Amino acid sequence: MALKQVSSNKCFEGFQKVFEHDSAELKCKMKFGIYLPPKAETKKCPVLYWLSGLTCTEQNFITKAGFHQAAAEHGLIVVAPDTSPRGCNIEGEDESWDFGTGAGFYVDATEDPWKTNYRMYSYIKDELPKLINANFPTDPERMSIFGHSMGGHGALILALKNPGKYKSVSAFAPICNPIQCQWGKKALGGYLGSDVSKWEAYDATQLVKSYPDSHLDILIDQGKDDQFLSAGQLLPDNFIAACTERKIPVVFRLQQGYDHSYFFIATFINDHIKHHAKYLNA
Repeated sequence: MALKQVSSNKCFEGFQKVFEHDSAELKCKMKFGIYLPPKAETKKCPVLYWLSGLTCTEQNFITKAGFHQAAAEHGLIVVAPDTSPRGCNIEGEDESWDFGTGAGFYVDATEDPWKTNYRMYSYIKDELPKLINANFPTDPERMSIFGHSMGGHGALILALKNPGKYKSVSAFAPICNPIQCQWGKKALGGYLGSDVSKWEAYDATQLVKSYPDSHLDILIDQGKDDQFLSAGQLLPDNFIAACTERKIPVVFRLQQGYDHSYFFIATFINDHIKHHAKYLNA
């Protein structure tokens, strides 16, 4: 699969690059950001995947989160894909900010007209890692995943649906129980149809109830002044209750005064990089 380099910027002795490729899974051109730490010039490095939230592209995280210094120090390759297929000419794809373009929700759609292109779950789980491992100095056995909001939901479900695939998982303000919130009902209903039992396969709170073991160390940061927390879109309490019941370790930190923005993410990003490095460099 041919990669076309879109940009390259030196950063903390490594390089922040953006590439474009033709996705077989999504049937369109896709971009992703990749940070190659200085260590990648001489050694194979573990990979940390970041999943962004609604309306985002590959740019938000790489320009706003301030993760590069910690990633360079810990020798982690960090990959930040886009949040949906782009330019598929599907009727209605650009009508709303929380469905369609920029809002792939990390599911494999089963409904027309979305099912041909909107396969972000399989793209993140299979196609993207194969592409990264084939083209960059990675250790394919060592990968972890984290994300924000819709991407926090994506990170949690990918880790929970694929035991052992990821060494660790973390999230900032994740959508924890999408079958119970407005964002989730709109997206899951649109992509998967009206049968709510099908939605449960993409709901972290439901998935954790049947997770086969407790070898998953979950870190979640949540801003206490997050407008989407108070609006009932994120529902972390439901997820924590399900984890507690299953004895799955979750560190949940409610951060006083912080909102849903990248200012919040930038404040705690080093803690998350450190969390993953503990497992990826073990």
